[in-house]
Amino acid sequence: MNSLQRTQDFINGLTVDRPPFHPILMRFAAKYTGVKYKDFCLNYKDKCETNIKCATDFSYDWVNVMSDPYAEASAYGTKLFYPENNLPQVTEYLIKEISNIDNLSVIKVKDHIRLKARVDEIREFNRLVGKTQFICGWVEGPLAAYCDIRDLSAACMDMYEHPEKVKLALNIMTESAVGFITAQVKAGAHCIGIGDAVCSLISPELYQEFIFPLEKALIDHTHSLNARVKLHICGNTTAILPYMIKTGADIVDIDHLVSSMSNFIDLFSRKQVPSGNSDPVSIIRDGTKETIVESVIQCFKATNGRGIVSAGCEIPPDTSIDNFSTYCDAALRLAKYY
Repeated sequence: MNSLQRTQDFINGLTVDRPPFHPILMRFAAKYTGVKYKDFCLNYKDKCETNIKCATDFSYDWVNVMSDPYAEASAYGTKLFYPENNLPQVTEYLIKEISNIDNLSVIKVKDHIRLKARVDEIREFNRLVGKTQFICGWVEGPLAAYCDIRDLSAACMDMYEHPEKVKLALNIMTESAVGFITAQVKAGAHCIGIGDAVCSLISPELYQEFIFPLEKALIDHTHSLNARVKLHICGNTTAILPYMIKTGADIVDIDHLVSSMSNFIDLFSRKQVPSGNSDPVSIIRDGTKETIVESVIQCFKATNGRGIVSAGCEIPPDTSIDNFSTYCDAALRLAKYY
């Protein structure tokens, strides 16, 4: 059973040999393959080669386009600095005053180099591993996209002080994401990840009012293209997790700050699965062989065997190869439970 079939069948509730294994690797992957992180972010061929090598070496079940959250932000006009081997840094946000939102417009893939590069990356993935690996594209969720063009603190205040302006911006960003999703699916993505991490910092009421309808619209659109959706909101999402599941996303990421996945497993429909929720720092990076294996088994039991194996978020770049290999082995050994 190859990785693509394993993941698709698992989501559909069919019999598989083991749960899929989808670790989130970005800086770890670049370090492992000796690629500068700037190149990992900006050179899609480097990212493709890195992802495929890691998926091969560590026997996991997907490849993805994740690197930094600023592809759309740069297209809108946020200015960025890319260090050689560190995370990108915003040097100037596009929205400095709330009135700047009046100048915001929908971005088109064909007009922006980083959006086109992501589509090219998926096309390259599809050419190289499209029949064997689960290919996951990516868009920023509405609130994450807004915070990438507007300082986080100001963005949160805007929802209280200028709600209609924020909704205008979020609607524009959602329309942009629809086009970006379409281009990625047409290029060969089996799934689209929607990253909206900042939603873990807002109240359930704000999430329902501002974000839920827009995320659901993106998910419904992706499903209309016969592709799947992974909804990624890291942090403590305990209060909004029922609504995240109601969006209809096929895969719902659950971070380690959610104390137990078992409390939510009955909310998932027959063709939805959680993904998570080992702690990438205290368990995967800093843990012992015993604690890593125990965490994988605990997550398996908490989801009644219906969870994709993953940490709650990105594996830290300074995780040892020994620890990550232990994590991989533990994930693959879940086959014995099947």
